[in-house]
Amino acid sequence: MLSVATNPALVAHLYRRAGFGATPAELDDLSRKSWTELVDGLLAGLTGPGPAADAVPLPHLTTLPESNVPGYYYNGWQEYSNLVNWWLGRMVVTDTPLREKLTLLLHCQFPTSITKVGWASMMYAQNHIFRTLGAGNFETLVQAVAKDPAMLIWLDTDTSHRDAPNQNFARELMERFTMGIGNYTQEDVIQGARAFTGWELDTVSGGFFFNSYDHDNGVKHFLGRTGRFMGEDIVHIVTNEPASHRWVISRLWTWLAYPVTPSNPIVQDFVHGYAKDLNVTNLLDAMFNHPAFVSPQSMQGLVKQPIELLVGALRVLGLTTAPFSPGTLQGLLGAIGQVPFAPPSVGGWGWNEYWQSTGAAAGYMQLASSLAGVANLTALENADGHPADQVTAALSLIGLPDVSDRTRSAVTSLALSLRQSSGAWPAQQIATLALLSPEFAMN
Repeated sequence: MLSVATNPALVAHLYRRAGFGATPAELDDLSRKSWTELVDGLLAGLTGPGPAADAVPLPHLTTLPESNVPGYYYNGWQEYSNLVNWWLGRMVVTDTPLREKLTLLLHCQFPTSITKVGWASMMYAQNHIFRTLGAGNFETLVQAVAKDPAMLIWLDTDTSHRDAPNQNFARELMERFTMGIGNYTQEDVIQGARAFTGWELDTVSGGFFFNSYDHDNGVKHFLGRTGRFMGEDIVHIVTNEPASHRWVISRLWTWLAYPVTPSNPIVQDFVHGYAKDLNVTNLLDAMFNHPAFVSPQSMQGLVKQPIELLVGALRVLGLTTAPFSPGTLQGLLGAIGQVPFAPPSVGGWGWNEYWQSTGAAAGYMQLASSLAGVANLTALENADGHPADQVTAALSLIGLPDVSDRTRSAVTSLALSLRQSSGAWPAQQIATLALLSPEFAMN
């Protein structure tokens, strides 16, 4: 266990990485607990009850059997928008933040998009797999994802046939999901694809169906092994490869601490423990208790993904998704480039510099302005006529009591210029700039 004295800065760091940030009021309470108590509490939330998030009502999502009824009208776009709002709502109000954060990270690890899947109900089902199986054995998770209807459609497994195997899923299983480039050959892709033939989407039930008549039951040579492998065998092999151990560890550390490759020395610190059971909860425990997790490199190592920034801003501002009309938050995220259930490709989203572009800048400004426009800014308005106090109130409101002189000067300059040009102290513009500060963008 990591022996470190908790303080508001460390607690805020932990809850940004293991969730979506703590409010100033929460920080006061959490800072009284030991590091062990904080980590254990977050980990317990992975499998324990989550009443606040579970209370967010799931919208009706049409299933495939429902759509087969003559005359049934499926409004796919509306259901998708409702699903996005539902998940954002869960992330904002959750009292088990690590569960929702891990669900988001697994969505990044297994990026699947509504644009091809077409069914919001299937995207929800995959999301549920991440939420319920993500904290357990990684092989068990991958076995479930491989048979998930959304994944069957997304990577064309359901159109793969014995006489014409489709290689998409076999390739991405190794390249993106479990091992990374350089740990397999094209021949492994070909042989692996043969093992997944016969895996189909049942168009009546909407579930997984194994068609034994369309399965290639011949001998396959895969990653140095020989046998009449089926899809389940391929998943077992790849998730238990040493390359997979390093890949999974590096991916989680990249999202939780700072970007690394599988060859980074920090990865080796976790290999022995993870290889014993492939248990994600135990791996997270080890990561949160590693000294490097609270190092300066980690504390300053990540930029928030747009979803993290939006959810964190809603939380600190005391907002939910309720004040926003359907599709509004989805549109704000779309302008930056990250909408839940709609990654740009099987490559998913990147990190840090990936989110720093002139194209995204306007989207960030619109997002910050929209949130500030509906937030309760009474604390700022009460400081009318006192720019220093108003700036302090704005920064404290979003959980940033300590910022660089440059940030404080920029917000103060805006307050003064607004006063000079209009004779007023527009709280919304000041809160908007605070939300756009580098300190708030850092995760």
